Amino acid sequence: MSSQTPVAQSAPELPVPEPRKGLRGHPWLTLFSVAIGVMMVALDGTIVAIANPAIKQDLNASLADVQWITNGYMLALAIALITAGKLGDRFGHRQTFLIGIVGFAAASGAIGFSKEVTFVVVFRVLQGLFGALLMPAALGLLRATFPAEKLNMAIGIWGMVIGASTAGGPIVGGLLVEHVSWQSVFFINVPVGVLALVLGLVILKDHRAANAPRSFDIPGIVLLSGAMFCLIWPLIKASEWGWGSMQTWGFLIGSVVLFALFALLETKVREPLIPLRMFRSVPLTAGTVLMVLMAFAFMGGLFFVTFYLQNVHGMSPVDSGLHLLPLTGMMIVGSPLAGALITKFGPRIPLVGGMVLTAVAMYGMSGLDTETGTVLMSIWFALLGLGLAPVMVGATEVIVGNAPLELSGVAGGLQQAAMQVGGSLGTAVLGAVMASRVENDLPGNWKDAGLPAVDPKQLSQASDAVSAGFAPVPPNTPPVIGQKIVAVAHDTFISGMGLAFAVACGVAVVAAVVALFTKRGENAEAGAGVGHI
Repeated sequence: MSSQTPVAQSAPELPVPEPRKGLRGHPWLTLFSVAIGVMMVALDGTIVAIANPAIKQDLNASLADVQWITNGYMLALAIALITAGKLGDRFGHRQTFLIGIVGFAAASGAIGFSKEVTFVVVFRVLQGLFGALLMPAALGLLRATFPAEKLNMAIGIWGMVIGASTAGGPIVGGLLVEHVSWQSVFFINVPVGVLALVLGLVILKDHRAANAPRSFDIPGIVLLSGAMFCLIWPLIKASEWGWGSMQTWGFLIGSVVLFALFALLETKVREPLIPLRMFRSVPLTAGTVLMVLMAFAFMGGLFFVTFYLQNVHGMSPVDSGLHLLPLTGMMIVGSPLAGALITKFGPRIPLVGGMVLTAVAMYGMSGLDTETGTVLMSIWFALLGLGLAPVMVGATEVIVGNAPLELSGVAGGLQQAAMQVGGSLGTAVLGAVMASRVENDLPGNWKDAGLPAVDPKQLSQASDAVSAGFAPVPPNTPPVIGQKIVAVAHDTFISGMGLAFAVACGVAVVAAVVALFTKRGENAEAGAGVGHI
């Protein structure tokens, strides 16, 4: 397919603005301003998991209630991202970013004051909706503010903030829950939100393309939201419903039908929510697929690492977070470096190299066991961070840079939605791989260890515990028997985790092949000169 796609041709020639006066619209200050808001949302994605046990105990919540605290946020975020990006394209990314900041901080404060778990869930859903407004708007502002030769570096720093915040969540959450309260996990967003709001009001400048959308595709919003819900919800519930259940497949089939209806509708309406011509761009399509595959391997694999560190090695949440610092550190160092490399060589080589490193790291992590020391773990974690950094930066630039400026919000929403879908798929599929291996191996391992026979119901309950790294030792069990159960549980968990990481390694290899089809954003080049540095 020719690189001169209709997407690239539709990019308007943007006039070079007059030199700025004052702070408003300064590219690097814009980056600093949006990074504060992005940090707040990214941190909240992982920090709350640490607070969930304390919330459950304090509010006398059920396990299902606690799951909804996370699931409600994820669903709202995933469903609303692309629509939120369209709102930014229509009304301006500065406005949607500031509304997202205010709403997210207000919802956070409301959670801290909540006395019932129902209100916590409701305000978490609101957090997800306002976070969806904020994230694509941040990318839209960077896309409109930075000239092409600086955009990769800006996205590199943006990716560094997201990576560091996501990985730092367990550490910050552990410290706050342990030394302050679970409410402090949410209250901390209020002053951060106030700071981001003040900076945004002073620094951010609204940029709108001359041919920005003027209307809304309401039926498209309804169909896309329904399709995303029907896709994400069964992935969240698959471990409970089972992959062979009618509920799981009913939702997944419904998702395919709704996506097909959405695609058909988008060819008929005057101003579609997602102009399908965007996907005539091979690099943009490859970047989106690459983001899904990267998130599949990364988030799906990281899900088991926390169980491994805390339940197999017996670390506290804070200690496990500290053991992940090599991953965080390499993402912090690697993201700006990746931006510079992509600026010089284009995205293809760094993206392929990043996914190859990710595959090697996943292969190495498939060999982790109960005796693996900190040094070897740190090597694999660091290699994973080094591999992920160019992919976070490069795939984002490929998606946003290959979309017309007037669709930068939609492109930003697409990038974030791809991450949410990939992460949900990775957690669900790799979780199913883990559960299958545990169910297959546990009965034989249990018998070979000479442990007392258990009935099928007890064995099923034990399998559920072992899949999360727990040792199902009944109360008043003699120490010798208890030690054998712990050894069997951990060995079986390690076997399942090894298989899950091997699958993640294969996905990373496929992603490296997909990365061969990426190229520098043509529309970013067409928009050069939007900002001055």
